[in-house]
Amino acid sequence: MQITLIAIGKTDSEQLEQLITVYEKRLKHYVRFEFNIIPDIKNRKTLSEDQQKEREGDLILDQIKSSDTLILLDEQGKQFSSVEFAQYLQKRMNGGIKNLVLVIGGPYGFSPAIYERSDGRISLSKMTFSHQMVRLFTVEQLYRAFTILKNEPYHHQ
Repeated sequence: MQITLIAIGKTDSEQLEQLITVYEKRLKHYVRFEFNIIPDIKNRKTLSEDQQKEREGDLILDQIKSSDTLILLDEQGKQFSSVEFAQYLQKRMNGGIKNLVLVIGGPYGFSPAIYERSDGRISLSKMTFSHQMVRLFTVEQLYRAFTILKNEPYHHQ
C-alpha cells in the first residue's frame, strides 16, 4: 500500500518542517509514503471562503485517481485512539487498497465536491489545530501506527 498525504499551502515554520521530515523518514521504513503540498491559491484574499474551498477542491481532485481511497482529515470525522488507528490502517492494507490518500484541507475546510468524492473522514481531536501542526501530528500518528502493528516499543500503553 502507498500512503499519500496532501496538504494545502506550505508551512512557514522551519522547526515543524524539520520534525515532519524526521517522521517521514521513519515512516518510509514501513510503507511507501508521499507528502504532496498544493501551493496556496493566488489572490486568495480577494476570494470568498466558498470560492477558496472550490479552487482548493479542484487542485486536490487533480491529484486523486479514481482508484484512490480518499480520507479527509476533518473535525467532523471519526476519532481513533492510536491503537484503533493502527487497526484501521491494517484493515485497509488487508482490503487491498493500493493508495490511501489523506487530505488536510485549507483554512475553511473542503468543498462539497471533495466531501462527495471522499471515502471517509478522520478527526485527530475535538480541539482545533493549525494546519501546520496537523501535518506533523498526522505523519507522527502514521509512524506510531506502523510501530504498533510491528509490536515495536515506540508506543506505550
